Amino acid sequence: MESVTQLTDYPHRLSIPTRWKDNDVYGHVNNVEYYSFFDTVINTYLIREGGLDIHHGPVIGLCVASQCDFSAPLAFPDTVVAGLRVTRLGRSSVHYGIGLFAEGGATAAAQGSFVHVFVDRAERRAQSIPDPIRAALEAIQTEGAT
Repeated sequence: MESVTQLTDYPHRLSIPTRWKDNDVYGHVNNVEYYSFFDTVINTYLIREGGLDIHHGPVIGLCVASQCDFSAPLAFPDTVVAGLRVTRLGRSSVHYGIGLFAEGGATAAAQGSFVHVFVDRAERRAQSIPDPIRAALEAIQTEGAT
């Protein structure tokens, strides 16, 4: 995974409040919640900026791969700032880079990658990324990404 550690390296950002239940017995956000933050920043962006209709649209994005590296703990009641960028955009797939930061923090507490393949809702066969979604993804594709 490409190492991007600064919030300024992510063209889209979303603040996500942690919840009491996010903490585990060790007093920090449990690792499974980081993947929920990934889903939240990606899908919020696709819905708001790309017009993705998660309930009735003919095309949906399925996660086919995800990965996370942890660098520092996050804990309730922190607000997480999730940074999002597109690192590769194909005909039917998109690779995202995500950074999770404590609010006010400059260095990532966690970095991850996530791959969506867009498919027909009913048949689950790969489909071209719809134009409005593609335009939204291109808007956060970072320089040097393919």
